[in-house]
Amino acid sequence: MRVMVLVKASEESETGKMPSEQQLAEMGRYNEELARAGVMLAADGLHPSSKGKRVRFEADRKTVIDGPFAETKELIAGYWIWQVRSMEEAVEWLKRAPFGGGAEVEIRPVFEAEDFGAELTPELREQGDRVRAQAEQNQARS
Repeated sequence: MRVMVLVKASEESETGKMPSEQQLAEMGRYNEELARAGVMLAADGLHPSSKGKRVRFEADRKTVIDGPFAETKELIAGYWIWQVRSMEEAVEWLKRAPFGGGAEVEIRPVFEAEDFGAELTPELREQGDRVRAQAEQNQARS
């Protein structure tokens, strides 16, 4: 199963404060361990919400809202995508992460094609496969 591991933002991350060399080294070692074990599929940190935008969709209207966004507890500072056998395995990996200071990290399963049932017709499944293949090509070029 794939899971997305969401690292919640903090007041520090929202100010744009970068991690120390020691923190980067610890996270680098942890990420190497995840990668060697075949768990990590993707990972990135995110800039503070002050550099972001939101788009609100209401009927025919789309409203663009500039960051920063007030509720830090609702913001994401980074993420991983992991391939694990179970949610329990994901929790065990996350317990080994070099976080402290009240950090909060959420783990959520990623939908797989099987989760959509009969509504995901063969044509829609094929379309999804094409989109994923194109996205992989785009990633390889970046």
